[in-house]
Amino acid sequence: MTIEAELRAARVRYGPLEALHGVDLTFPAGRVSVLIGRNGAGRTTALRALAGAVPLSAGRCLWQDRDVSALAAYRRARLGLAFVPAEHAVFGSLTVAENLGAGARADAEVAQTFPELLPLFERRAETLSGGQQQLVALCRAMLRRPRLLVLDEPDRGLAPYVVARLHRRLLEIAQEGRTVVLAAQTLPETLGAAGVVHVLHRGRVAFSGEPGELPLSE
Repeated sequence: MTIEAELRAARVRYGPLEALHGVDLTFPAGRVSVLIGRNGAGRTTALRALAGAVPLSAGRCLWQDRDVSALAAYRRARLGLAFVPAEHAVFGSLTVAENLGAGARADAEVAQTFPELLPLFERRAETLSGGQQQLVALCRAMLRRPRLLVLDEPDRGLAPYVVARLHRRLLEIAQEGRTVVLAAQTLPETLGAAGVVHVLHRGRVAFSGEPGELPLSE
């Protein structure tokens, strides 16, 4: 199994509070990896550390066997990492079309995965509902065709049928050879084909394995 990215003995502090306590997380290349856990478990912090949005206080972040621990988030983005946070991921003063960029209207990604956006192209993002803004942020990231796609609770505010369509597309992206890492409170049934599940609890790894090995209590 080829590893796309890893957090090794990773620690993250917010002032006096340590949010990650030396976690080891591996994300296989060309697969979907899911981080699950309750609020405060450290899922978001782990994703932010992977994306370079927060610095490590100890440990390392590896991407394609390269130590990128000191690499700024914008430089990771230029190398092919796309990170979609759970909130505030769009430019509110711009239209949907401007958020997505030139050519988006004709792109198959929009038509097939996010058809709900097509009638909204001329609206400013700040006028959209939370779920619609989430679709814009997800679509913008996926249109970049990133090598590593990192998503924090991407199903927040979305209707179940939209979530199922999104998860199906994420699994297809992995089959195309790209890598997806996402956070969720529990493992969705529609991501049962994910490659790896990591369960975080109070900043530590409580379980790592395949979805079929996940303890029933999770």
